[in-house]
Amino acid sequence: QLQLVESGGGLVQPGGSLRLSCAASGFTSDSYAMAWFRQAAGKERAFVAHITRSGGNTYYADSVKGRFTISRDIAKNTMYLQMNSLKPDDTAVYYCAATSRLGLLTMRGQFDYWGQGTQVTVSS
Repeated sequence: QLQLVESGGGLVQPGGSLRLSCAASGFTSDSYAMAWFRQAAGKERAFVAHITRSGGNTYYADSVKGRFTISRDIAKNTMYLQMNSLKPDDTAVYYCAATSRLGLLTMRGQFDYWGQGTQVTVSS
């Protein structure tokens, strides 16, 4: 049974940093591409960042480019999202996702497996 579990969310002041983790189990993580999405209150779930199976390629939404960094540790079966220079607009529930599909993946429907989400709140 493939399972994804996020952690690392919390309350942070504007300009601060957080690192989210997504621990995968039930599969070998280098056989799946992974991504982070987020969903703010009253809004659709939106793409944040994508990383390929090997971790060699990454892609970001324009709204987080230059501030967020996605990475993965295949040996630990874990993916990360380092978030710097956080803004109130980054407040959302953050979800990790996995898929066996190849290519550039930014759409919610392209991902087959999801975690339960972790809340990130950016506020003074």
